[in-house]
Amino acid sequence: MSNQLSERINSLVPSATLEMAAKARELRASGKDIIGLSLGEPDFNTPDYIKEAAIQAINDGYNSYTPVDGYVELKDAIITKFQRDNGISYDRSQIVVSTGAKQALYNVAQACLDKGDEVILPCPYWVSYSDIVKLADGVPVEVATSIENDFKMTPEQLEAAITPKTKMLWYSSPCNPSGSIYSKEELRALADVLQKHPQIVVVSDEIYEHINYGVTEHASMASFEDMYDRTVTVNGVAKAFAMTGWRIGYIGAPTYIARACNKLQGQVTSGANCIAQRAVITALLEPPSRVQYMVDEFENRRKLILELLNNIPGFKCNEPQGAFYVYPDVSAYFGKSLNGKKIDNASDFAMYLLEEANVATVTGDAFGNGNSIRISYAASVDEIKEAIARIKAVV
Repeated sequence: MSNQLSERINSLVPSATLEMAAKARELRASGKDIIGLSLGEPDFNTPDYIKEAAIQAINDGYNSYTPVDGYVELKDAIITKFQRDNGISYDRSQIVVSTGAKQALYNVAQACLDKGDEVILPCPYWVSYSDIVKLADGVPVEVATSIENDFKMTPEQLEAAITPKTKMLWYSSPCNPSGSIYSKEELRALADVLQKHPQIVVVSDEIYEHINYGVTEHASMASFEDMYDRTVTVNGVAKAFAMTGWRIGYIGAPTYIARACNKLQGQVTSGANCIAQRAVITALLEPPSRVQYMVDEFENRRKLILELLNNIPGFKCNEPQGAFYVYPDVSAYFGKSLNGKKIDNASDFAMYLLEEANVATVTGDAFGNGNSIRISYAASVDEIKEAIARIKAVV
């Protein structure tokens, strides 16, 4: 039988981060000692107080279908979190709980985009943004940034990227993959540009909000009064609370967008997992300081990995202010041969490191920036030291 798959799925690119993780697992299964620095996943366990809330939910008999947009108690906890941490006031009609922040982003794209609508993506951007936009028949418009500017888009660049077809702007802060954080002043400058273009809806992905090393205070676009009615704030518990497998994300949004996402989700997955939702109520209502120990450890690892990478000729690093990645520029190796292998781009370089150093990273091509690779330091100190020593030995 001929290929009966849709054009949509045939044109879809696999997630580069998941693809590299799969290759690393395959090589490990064949007996190779692979150090995985490709996945964006904390190497901590979910805190005990959150686990205990989940166990209590099981014992209390939570096992039924959940409301499509989330338990009322969880929505109230999210409202409390937004007010406490971000200075944003939402009501229940503006909150939708989803099976991870990725589904929340997908919902928003499907709810808001029509064929040919343009979405501005400052590069580098999270690996799935572009394809989520394309799946909604939107057109990604990439805006190049540079390591010299900490990979942040300027107001001038934003203005230049806007056309009559521009419908949305998507960005993450702290940024995956660069770890860059837009300050309140920088966001205000972008918002000033957007005031001239009232048709543009902003998606502010704040999943790494609490993994912040204190140099640049976290700021939310929706906290500006003149951006509140046109901003979707996306967040979740995967990163800061080490809950990647619990699969809970959420949005705070204008009511009409939240209702549209609820409508879509009701026809796709319905409500998120009941036990996970009950656990997240506890996670969000407890003070963020309860997970500060993870942030402190990530900060120590950031210092270590930057010191090690800065001793490798050809690696150009800036200092990320949040998340748990470094995003070094490795373009100095392009056009060269290493151990008989030609390196033409970041994808070649990442594959070379996997095959020759047994270290899994992710090509910057997947994030819309072809000069860099993403290296996660959500790994033990010993793994980081060994991984960078291996890289140094083969370049």
